[in-house]
Amino acid sequence: MDAGLPICDVDGMPERSRKRPRDASRLAKLVVDIATGEIEEASEFEGKNPAAVLLGRRGGQKGGKARAAKLSKRRRLQIAKKAAQARWAAKAPKT
Repeated sequence: MDAGLPICDVDGMPERSRKRPRDASRLAKLVVDIATGEIEEASEFEGKNPAAVLLGRRGGQKGGKARAAKLSKRRRLQIAKKAAQARWAAKAPKT
């Protein structure tokens, strides 16, 4: 098998949807090829601007805390009540 061949034969499926082959023999071949240095393992940040990745991650880490600090106590209470009602509505027995 050539490493350049598509992993999945399904038409219309984007290449980015699977990072590893699902077939055990193809996965084993990929692991051996990476271990022997025949091919390089793809980085998850390949093709992305490292500075943008860092900024996005930093923003995601502080997002919830910053939003909670910005909201008034009354608004936080409204959001909490709505969430609780949604949780209980999902658990309610259907009659």
